[in-house]
Amino acid sequence: MHHLSFMRRCTTAIAATSAAVALVFAGPAAADPTTQTVDVAAAVSDLRTSVADDPSALAALDRLTADGTVEVALPAQPFQIPATSDIGQNGTGPGVYGSGIALDVDGFRFGFFGGPGTIAPVQDGAKLEVMWLNLSTGQSGTAVLTEHMDVPVDTTIRTAPLETGNGLIVAAVYGSLWHRWSVPVDEAHPDGYAYQLAHIQQPSFGAVNR
Repeated sequence: MHHLSFMRRCTTAIAATSAAVALVFAGPAAADPTTQTVDVAAAVSDLRTSVADDPSALAALDRLTADGTVEVALPAQPFQIPATSDIGQNGTGPGVYGSGIALDVDGFRFGFFGGPGTIAPVQDGAKLEVMWLNLSTGQSGTAVLTEHMDVPVDTTIRTAPLETGNGLIVAAVYGSLWHRWSVPVDEAHPDGYAYQLAHIQQPSFGAVNR
């Protein structure tokens, strides 16, 4: 019952932000006078300091385009800068891949959605991570995105609930992720699925205010 309850609330939260997702990929919206903004370049510089001992995180930040500002909101907000990968959204070559997302559902979590087909239920050989920094308190950390249910309504892969503290938080999702889609069963596809591994080239960056 807990899993059904979580999925119902998670699906509702993501559906409620579908318009925001469209704006992320269409371009910036007009700023509300009360909306807080974050300087991306400064935030990325702060993230570099917080993950100074993590070579893979530093390498990911080196690939992040860090210009301009982003608007901040919660709950359930897609990251303002989408990720690019070596397979893109359609699995046919490099390009825009998907987006991180902040979810305040059953605890504060970071997640990711996008790419071809669906997210594979088994992620052996892949590792999708998020680095985060609370600009208000100085708290920081990294986490692996591992939580995903093999059901059609679950379109994200998520961290466990995180204790980030309240305040202005910046984060970037990077790493690799397995996708799959249905194909006829044959010798090459005994389970009826084709699989493809995505490697993120530019992380998805976001800023949220808890």
